Amino acid sequence: MKIRDLIEATGAEVLKEVNEDSDVKISTDTRTIKAGDFYLPLKGASFDGENFIEDALNKGAAGAFCTGDKGTLKVKNTLEAYLKLANLRRKRLDFKVVAITGSSGKTTTKELVASVLGEKYKVFKTPLNHNNEIGFCQTIFEAPDDTEILILEMGMRGLGEIELLSKYSEPDITIITNVGTAHIGRLGSRENIAKAKCEIVKHQRGNVFIAHDDELIRKTVEFSGEKIFYSIKDVKILEERTNYSKFEYQGNVYELNVGGEYNIENSLSAINAGFKFGLSTEEIKSGLKKYSPIEKRWEMVHSGGYQVINDSYNANPESMRAFVDTIFALYRNYAVILGDMGELGEQEILYHKELGKYINNHPQLDKKAFIISVGSLSKYITDEIRNCKAVHFDTTEQGVNYIKKNIERKTILFLKASRSMKFENIITGLNC
Repeated sequence: MKIRDLIEATGAEVLKEVNEDSDVKISTDTRTIKAGDFYLPLKGASFDGENFIEDALNKGAAGAFCTGDKGTLKVKNTLEAYLKLANLRRKRLDFKVVAITGSSGKTTTKELVASVLGEKYKVFKTPLNHNNEIGFCQTIFEAPDDTEILILEMGMRGLGEIELLSKYSEPDITIITNVGTAHIGRLGSRENIAKAKCEIVKHQRGNVFIAHDDELIRKTVEFSGEKIFYSIKDVKILEERTNYSKFEYQGNVYELNVGGEYNIENSLSAINAGFKFGLSTEEIKSGLKKYSPIEKRWEMVHSGGYQVINDSYNANPESMRAFVDTIFALYRNYAVILGDMGELGEQEILYHKELGKYINNHPQLDKKAFIISVGSLSKYITDEIRNCKAVHFDTTEQGVNYIKKNIERKTILFLKASRSMKFENIITGLNC
């Protein structure tokens, strides 16, 4: 972009004389800024990027945005300026945008959609943990100039946030994986969560909306274009093993190199998106077979003589139930290590208790299995379990010590918790 573009897109006031014809790249980090970049300082709860404007200029920055008088271009809000610049780049490159949100499964769905659409198009996708406003802007600016389809994962903490991302990304196709109870502590009800998720269509320029077949989504979404709803009920499962699924959907047979009904269900949105982008059935089949889980999503590792399957990227009641469903259906000789689920609000104890009851009454629970909980809230999970060995520990260190002393090496360990539990420490501890 030229500096003139920065001024016009953001409506900035020019405080210091600058060559408006200069080509610049945006930088938000003075630690990596290069001579000739234009500095855009961001603010957070514990930092203010405007404190580093002088540092950026000393390192050769062509200028800096500001909200005060220390920079080159003055704007009311630097994050809003960043979003406007991202939107300008989105319009100039004019790639198609697939926007994905949901209470759970959105990262897996993003990866599945990317794997499918990558069979025909040059695809760029949201990097891990880049699903907020700043991450959206970073994704736009990191996308290569020859990108044909940009796949955006959209997270949210409250009402209005998905709408903001929709406004500046202008999606062509939108996908909602589900509406569950993640973030219910902030939003208060599934109805409010549905409203927040359905904001994704507010500024959609394309005419296709794809979503999990949930009556709450159907009655909440306000969209006049084509609506496609999918469900595991639409699928005939032909074969399912620990690392393989074969299923029939709308007359075609597909394969995945992962197990679990939730993976199959998430793949349905990728199949529908593939057809809407003109892919052949064979191209979609090929893309699905190439999908592999990302780190901490059903990641298989070996530690301390154990085979460990780590799915501790995130956790909420819906994803926890899907997790244990898959284990109980496909595996034998297992130990399940569960940690706290975050952001569940005033009902957090109830949700943990309900998960414990769900496990205890599961028809496929192996009575020889171990269910281990780690953390303050997860105690309420194992407190409800009577039909197999269930124990609780306050810390991961205590849990590791118990595993080493009581669980045979031939047992497969499954890890699931919110990221804040840092369950990677269990893997590290097993090796010690």
